[in-house]
Amino acid sequence: MDILIKPIITEKMTDQGEKLNRFGFIVDKKANKIQIKKAVEEMYDVTVVAVNTIIYGGKAKSRFTKTGIINGRTSSFKKAIITLAEGDNIDFYSNI
Repeated sequence: MDILIKPIITEKMTDQGEKLNRFGFIVDKKANKIQIKKAVEEMYDVTVVAVNTIIYGGKAKSRFTKTGIINGRTSSFKKAIITLAEGDNIDFYSNI
């Protein structure tokens, strides 16, 4: 799928997955909530109740090297928090 780039596997998202049945994904910046919902339902065979999206802007970064200061910027990305129906679950660790 071009819409779902990768799942977010952090302590906070794992805790929300266990307690609130919410899972996070990095998604395409141009994808809307309807497309994200359809992509998750097709890929994981679950029922999506809600989709919340957040667009993170890139941060300005600088580092010091022998030749001087290098200034750059991290890339921006879009994050989607998916709330699943009661009883549905996504297991990211099943195919490891």
